[in-house]
Amino acid sequence: MKVLAILGSPRVNKNTDILLNEVIKGIRKCTNDITKYELKKIRINPCIACYKCGDTGKCTLDDDMQKLYKEFDNSDVIIVASPLYFNSVSSLTKIMIDRCQAFWSSKYILNNSSIDRCKERKGIFICTAGAKQNDDGFVGALVVMDLFFRSINADYYKNLLVDNTDKIFVQERKDVLRKAYEIGESLCNI
Repeated sequence: MKVLAILGSPRVNKNTDILLNEVIKGIRKCTNDITKYELKKIRINPCIACYKCGDTGKCTLDDDMQKLYKEFDNSDVIIVASPLYFNSVSSLTKIMIDRCQAFWSSKYILNNSSIDRCKERKGIFICTAGAKQNDDGFVGALVVMDLFFRSINADYYKNLLVDNTDKIFVQERKDVLRKAYEIGESLCNI
């Protein structure tokens, strides 16, 4: 099993990253083929709406997203971890997601998918919110992630949504850390 883990938080070793690392620890029970990207450390330009992907099925921007396209295509599990910003994913995460327009265009405009549509993939979303959230506090992020996982042909497998991190650091929340680990471990049984 090949796993792609993406940290969409600008803060390393904080709430979102800690939970992502716990999921990775659980996955290590069955695979060490795990690649982790910190979006803040790689160069991904925003989509410029040139629509060239509608002609070619590929994005013409030459940056680190080209590596991620290959990783999406080759991975069996894609984990995206982002803090909740204005009830959606972080801008780092959204720039990456917007660049997946190339997959959508290749599938639905050209009918010649640039991502393997037969490969089974699982998608996991981790999202942390500093403030306490009500029942619909994560809805904006969940809608974005649902569309993203569809674009990369991944079955939306699990969410880990954790709020109130401004008051209670995730490192102090053993139940949340255990849940993160168990999500990773559950992939060994599918």
